[in-house]
Amino acid sequence: MPRILMLDCKQEISSFNPLPSEYANFRITYGNSFYEHRGLNTELGGAFSVFDERDDVVTVPTIAARAGSAGPLSAKGWQKLKAEIIAAIEPVAGEVDAVYASLHGAMGSVAELDPEGSLLKALRRMVGPDVPIVISLDLHGILTERMLKQVNGVVVYHTYPHVDFGDTGARAARLLLRILDEGIRPVIARVVIPTLVRGNELITAKGCYGDLIRECQRLERDGTALAAAIMIGNPFTDVPELCTQVLVSTDDDKATAEAEAIRLAREFWPQRHRMQGVLIPLDRAIAQARTMQGPLIFTDAADATSSGATGDSNAIIRALSEARYKKRVLAQIVDPEAAKAAHAAGVGATVKVTLGGAIDTRRYSPMAVEARVKLLMDGEARLETMKTPLEAGPVAVLTFANFTIVVLSTSVSLFDRAMFYAAGCNPRDYDLVVVKSPHCEPHMFDDWAEKNFNIDAPGATSADLASLGHTICARPMYPMEPDTTFEPKAVIYGR
Repeated sequence: MPRILMLDCKQEISSFNPLPSEYANFRITYGNSFYEHRGLNTELGGAFSVFDERDDVVTVPTIAARAGSAGPLSAKGWQKLKAEIIAAIEPVAGEVDAVYASLHGAMGSVAELDPEGSLLKALRRMVGPDVPIVISLDLHGILTERMLKQVNGVVVYHTYPHVDFGDTGARAARLLLRILDEGIRPVIARVVIPTLVRGNELITAKGCYGDLIRECQRLERDGTALAAAIMIGNPFTDVPELCTQVLVSTDDDKATAEAEAIRLAREFWPQRHRMQGVLIPLDRAIAQARTMQGPLIFTDAADATSSGATGDSNAIIRALSEARYKKRVLAQIVDPEAAKAAHAAGVGATVKVTLGGAIDTRRYSPMAVEARVKLLMDGEARLETMKTPLEAGPVAVLTFANFTIVVLSTSVSLFDRAMFYAAGCNPRDYDLVVVKSPHCEPHMFDDWAEKNFNIDAPGATSADLASLGHTICARPMYPMEPDTTFEPKAVIYGR
């Protein structure tokens, strides 16, 4: 009866966020807590949906460590986290027949630029050379050579905005069971493409990136490949192997894996120009907004907390205020001192506080406001898509003039409406909503808004990639070097 070790470790960072994250950012659970994912749209939930169908499979949950996107993990934080993960795995590592690891791929520490690779190398040492390891990754992850040398299989998200968390875990689980049951021998062809991409063409339901992802899905579904993916990385995680990459895995058929990976890379490369962010100047967006009925969305992707930004940008609300935009505005901001002051004053009180510029002081300066405390809450919510918890610390809803601002104490993912709803705010009740995420599921905002403006604003996750200041990733790299050339070459990995 095969015993399958399960572990989960996730964080996505922006190297351009000035505030390091710490061990305390991680929510760590052990053992049977994994089973709480059954029925959820998470990778672990998807994996359980497959493993639970088998009476002859025993799952061995170990440790789950998840943190919201943030700045690079401190050296001390990384050392403590890695030691805790190893301590949870080591006692059972010699007693298992296979491993499923749910990872992200865009972690980063000031002490270790490839945390997932470091963990997988330690895991391989513990379980030995012959135990199959299958991992799942976010398509915004960075898959490194060190990671590839440790694993037998890689399965990657196929959707953006991401909705296939559970499906990805299920695909990984099925691949792992095939290795155990059928003795298949996966080989993985990897083609590195020197480009970073952003923008609407990455929306898989309608963009050109999605057309290529559907080719990956076709390869998996018709049996040509065991797994296929195009990972676009996280452009804000400045590490040596940051890139776009194509991955095609087959059952010991190197020629097919190589040919299909090169084909997909050749099709991707000419479309890199389309896969760039199209930004509108903030003053122009406000001028147009004055003439529109709404509701309107102002996307502040440069301060996307789910991509690793600080969340304390006040650039848009300051500009709206200074331009005397009169309609109802709803926004979110991370400012622990403002939230603390509101909680001290109490509901109904008037407080004089500053909003924004609390963390990324180089990009933003505090905005002084006199506001009424409309609502106070503990900051706990659940993501709409995954139903996993959010913990934003003490949260306050402040109102002044025509603005309603949800003030968070700590950064959490804001790629859906969970924190708005938890704070008693329905975005549809407002004329203009500031959303700190590059893309959300269409029904959340786009389907009912008159227009979504992708605002050109400063931030640690700006789609103006050339402005960020990459110093570590391989060069030349498009779009930083517009004349970058490319001839696809595949490298084969297999155990």
